Amino acid sequence: MLMELTKFRVYLAGICSLIVTVGVARFSYSLLLPVMQDSAGLTESGGGWLATANFMGYMSGVLLAASLHNLHYKYHLQRVYLLLSVVTSVAMVMTTDIVAWAVLRFIAGICASGGFIIASGLILKWLVRHNHRAELGIHFAGAGLSIIITSLLFELMLGLSADWQQQWLALAVLALVVSVPAWLWMPHPSAGEQQGEVAQDNPPTNTFKLLMMSAYFCAGYGYVVSSTFIVDIVERTEGLQGQGGLTFLLIGLAATPAALIWDRIARKTGFLKALLAAYCLQAVGIILPVLNDSLAVVIISALLFGGTFIACVSLVLTMAGKFYPSNPAKFMGTMTLAYGAAQIIAPVPTGYLAEFFGNYDIGLYVSASVVMMGTLFLLGLLRLESRAVVSKRIGKENQVVIG
Repeated sequence: MLMELTKFRVYLAGICSLIVTVGVARFSYSLLLPVMQDSAGLTESGGGWLATANFMGYMSGVLLAASLHNLHYKYHLQRVYLLLSVVTSVAMVMTTDIVAWAVLRFIAGICASGGFIIASGLILKWLVRHNHRAELGIHFAGAGLSIIITSLLFELMLGLSADWQQQWLALAVLALVVSVPAWLWMPHPSAGEQQGEVAQDNPPTNTFKLLMMSAYFCAGYGYVVSSTFIVDIVERTEGLQGQGGLTFLLIGLAATPAALIWDRIARKTGFLKALLAAYCLQAVGIILPVLNDSLAVVIISALLFGGTFIACVSLVLTMAGKFYPSNPAKFMGTMTLAYGAAQIIAPVPTGYLAEFFGNYDIGLYVSASVVMMGTLFLLGLLRLESRAVVSKRIGKENQVVIG
């Protein structure tokens, strides 16, 4: 009973960490982008540059997480990120200078790596140490919840006629409150560990790593374009004005159970086949608003995107953690560098394309194409995996013959 309560607290700490460092420090910007364009003089290209600054910060945070080997340092760094998520949200209201905003979005991006990488690694290590199933579906449900909670708060503040500055302050208060359980219950790496026990790593080949990183880069490109601009895309569509917040909320509703569902799918099909299906569905979700801009199709698009982007993250990071159970966050960080590189590259050209053509259609076509390119890398991984299985089987058969 005590262990189940501890497990509940660990998962709750991870979910709250994602709400603060990802929901407030990252996803809330997508909601506020149209409001800031209307009221704070932010342009489409400026919005793209701020998104890129955020992802450059995320990349920096990932590099730091991947380079740190001391789990105790990571534990304390996670706490620093919780505090900075609050501070950067408050600071957004103190200026309208694009450079200052870019610096703040950069710092907030660093914080986002705390929820995705450091917290994920600490929780996965705790699960492995305590003989629980090494899956992060429950933890990553926090990403979907973070979208739901920030969307509901955004709609509530809109109903109160709040301006963009009051929106940021409300988000800062939310982050401060939710930080408490994340601060108190995130598992310390030394807590409850058995002395002398060493986790056995099972590193993949360099070819496998390269293909896996390439596939994850493609997923990152598809994710960032839709997650950053979806609200603005909907608000620009004739007849859908005022539905951007609802669309973002639907993404969160689909994302919340998605990681758990895809965990179950992966148990039956294997991680790579599950990822292949998720990539294909994500590409469909990205391209649908270009093909048909009716509310029904936009809803389907939001549900498909929400139900798959978090699956790609959860499945890939769980795979990465299983290869290196002694220090899961290290290879998680390496993989996320590929994901983060795409997030740095994609927003700026997408913003400029939107300014030039007056819509996001070309940007969405490019995004969906890149995701489909990722399926080719996944097919290569499946080939490597099947070869490894055959080689292992032949090796066992030879041992039996020799024996």
